[in-house]
Amino acid sequence: MRRKFEEIAKESKNSYDQIHGSDLPQILVGSATCGRATGSMDIFEAVENYVQAKDIPAIVKQVGCVGLCYAEVLVDIIKPGEPRICYSEMTPEKAEELIDSYLLHNDPRPDMALGFFGEEGPEGIPQISEGPVFRNQERVVLRNCGNIDPDSIDEYIVNDGYRGLLRCLESTQAEVIEEVSKSGLRGRGGAGFPTGRKWDSCLRVDADQKYVICNADEGDPGAFMDRSLLEGDPHAVIEGMIIAGYAVGASEGYFYVRAEYPLAIVRLKNAIAQAKEKNLLGDNILGSDFSFDLEIFQGAGAFVCGESTAIVMSIEGNRGMPQPLPRPRTTEEGLWGKPTVLNNVKTFGVVPQILNRGADWFASIGTKDSTGTAVFALTGKIERSGLIEVPMGIELGKIIREIGGGIPDNLKFKAVQTGGPSGGCLPEEMLDLPVDFDTLSEAGSMMGSGGMVVLDETTCMVDVSRYFLDFTFEESCGQCVPCRLGTHQMLVILNDICEGRGREGDIELLLELGDSIVKTSICGLGNSAPNPVLSTIKYFRHEYEAHIRDKSCPALVCKSLIRYRIDADKCSGCGLCKRSCPVDAITGEKREPHTIDPEICTKCGICYDVCPDRFMAIERLTGKENLSTVS
Repeated sequence: MRRKFEEIAKESKNSYDQIHGSDLPQILVGSATCGRATGSMDIFEAVENYVQAKDIPAIVKQVGCVGLCYAEVLVDIIKPGEPRICYSEMTPEKAEELIDSYLLHNDPRPDMALGFFGEEGPEGIPQISEGPVFRNQERVVLRNCGNIDPDSIDEYIVNDGYRGLLRCLESTQAEVIEEVSKSGLRGRGGAGFPTGRKWDSCLRVDADQKYVICNADEGDPGAFMDRSLLEGDPHAVIEGMIIAGYAVGASEGYFYVRAEYPLAIVRLKNAIAQAKEKNLLGDNILGSDFSFDLEIFQGAGAFVCGESTAIVMSIEGNRGMPQPLPRPRTTEEGLWGKPTVLNNVKTFGVVPQILNRGADWFASIGTKDSTGTAVFALTGKIERSGLIEVPMGIELGKIIREIGGGIPDNLKFKAVQTGGPSGGCLPEEMLDLPVDFDTLSEAGSMMGSGGMVVLDETTCMVDVSRYFLDFTFEESCGQCVPCRLGTHQMLVILNDICEGRGREGDIELLLELGDSIVKTSICGLGNSAPNPVLSTIKYFRHEYEAHIRDKSCPALVCKSLIRYRIDADKCSGCGLCKRSCPVDAITGEKREPHTIDPEICTKCGICYDVCPDRFMAIERLTGKENLSTVS
């Protein structure tokens, strides 16, 4: 097996060297979904055409998401013997200008550069690799994303790809599982169950057929990190699934991918075909007696299909619904009644490195009970949004203040919500908490699917809890009463509170309902759906009380509890607000103070936004007294 693998590795190295060449500069265009959404394919085409037209000897290739989503579109240039320089907010015209300046005239264009990777770089360009964004990260799962061509198996193999599989095939099943267990790897899908223990329980079941399923159907719209890994490094996930298949005795695996991820599906199909061509997938892998095949099943993006039995039902052709309790574990009775191992994209993505680099290496990262790294989609009211990977145990505050760059527009931090729609919201006093499975759970939040939404002082915590609960209510399969009716009733109460109909006792009723839903729902969706409400009541109860008792929204968000008024002493009568009002609620003569008719005003806020800063004549008011004091 080793001899055959080394022959494959040598062929890949030769193919890679033939294409790249040691003396050719490389132009990397970030072309994952985030890059494509901002025009990267136009830039890629323009760069290819420009290089060809000018007869510039250079390699132009698409790469995945390096994580700097706030700066898209990204183009990186690597000249032989020079550091890699990252250029942000590219356009086709700017890219052509950059190539002309740097590759033809040796001007690295500091005015366009975001930063360089390495020890030393051109004058005037900051060192991004040691800057606040990357120095606090530990790139393990995302090591290849943004660095290699995801459509090239040769480039993956050159970067130590499939060496974890080789070590796996040279070991016994028990040895592979022991290595994964020793690493301390816990499932990255949200629950954090020990991966080695799950695989061992499947191995112990005697069956004529077993399966491996990769959950790549993140129903959480904000959790795009799994999609990014499939788009940027598909072979890593494929290799991890093959290793899992060998460890538990499975001969077939399924990628359960949401159909709304077309690029991920295309790259997976390509990677599967490439792996089969090199005998790294399929019959008698590397000449061994182990055979394993993979299929892609396209899901509908249902959040509830994050639950293992719901995925099984969906692949079998049924509606994706969790099975009622009591039920056997999927490792005992899963797909078509056979033992099945199910893990998340990020879990499978890191397994090859554990096999290749050793369990002790992985266990040395993070904390004792939460080893390795955590991948988050950092978004919300933050300066630098993007995809990040940090060692377990890092403080929440360090992620937000240093990696994310803090809150924009000189506003104050208010809360951070972790774990996707079912995660809890944590206040500023919790920013010194270490990020790990158990600590976040104890604080009322969770690791979850890896979402991290930052909220500033302009956010209403009652409204935000309503937003997240509305999502989980809509995503409920409706099978069990606590989730189907309980979340609906909680949503009705939250709507009443936000619309000025809140009553004494509503907070207590929300707590009672939430506790019941958590304890009695049959799957993880219902068990965690109340988290945003319960956590915001725990840490921001005063906002609920203000809505109910004072009919006031402290953040000036809930439309039913705010009014707009023009201060006659500040209004210059410029008429900008009047011309912008979509319902003609503002009246007044030119150069005379204007007024707003509260009976017509829809509270869209356009007038507030367009009023010149030098006047600041339009006010937002809330509370019982202010609601009656309007123009």
